[in-house]
Amino acid sequence: MLLIPAIDLKDGRCVRLRQGRMGEGTVFSDDPVAVARRWREAGAGRLHVVDLDGAVSGAPVHAEVVAGIVDAFGAPVQVGGGIRSVEAAAAYLSAGVRYVIVGTRAVNEPTFVTELCAEFPGRVIAGLDVRDGRLAVEGWSKLSAHSPLDLAQRFEQDGAEAVVFTDVSRDGMLSGVNAEATAALAAELAIPVIAAGGVGGVEDIHRLGRVADSGILGVIAGRALYDGSLDIGEGLAAAAAYADVFAVPAP
Repeated sequence: MLLIPAIDLKDGRCVRLRQGRMGEGTVFSDDPVAVARRWREAGAGRLHVVDLDGAVSGAPVHAEVVAGIVDAFGAPVQVGGGIRSVEAAAAYLSAGVRYVIVGTRAVNEPTFVTELCAEFPGRVIAGLDVRDGRLAVEGWSKLSAHSPLDLAQRFEQDGAEAVVFTDVSRDGMLSGVNAEATAALAAELAIPVIAAGGVGGVEDIHRLGRVADSGILGVIAGRALYDGSLDIGEGLAAAAAYADVFAVPAP
């Protein structure tokens, strides 16, 4: 399994929100590039970056910062937030981003994923952000009536590389990852699922590891890494213990 540190960008800084609320953020660093370098030096093999301002505005806001993060990290970086056009995806991929994560437009207009996967095969991840069983879009400010499972299966057919499943109600709360819902979704898909939301400590890594054979590729951790609830070295070691459960594809 992969432990994937998260860098959420707001106003050029590295922040963590609570349940996606833009007004409830904690600033952890004014230098996101230095944070990316820190996670790489600690041994992380993939990085998750979200342009929070882009998610709200509908277009990338931190493209230059992301480019700096990619250069500093030097390993696969997946980026989401405001990617609602082919041009936005292409710009990120040209800047060295390995995977683009599409959420809002993917939910509102599923054919967008079809188009992106045809244009950039193997480079598109679908982001499913779920609150109380419903999909959250536009920076998690609105809810959609679409079924998360139905959309995930459609995105799989379209050629999405993976799905990031985020339990919005747990995100940034350190309340524990939703391993059960993640495993239930993964069991219905052939493509891998990455868990997000609620990681509070190393036990969450083990909880996911114990059900990783359902198709869980990894887990994204944010606040727990920044406030010390999860030591990154311990977390990476815990995730590596499940390396034989699910074969991680080459970058």
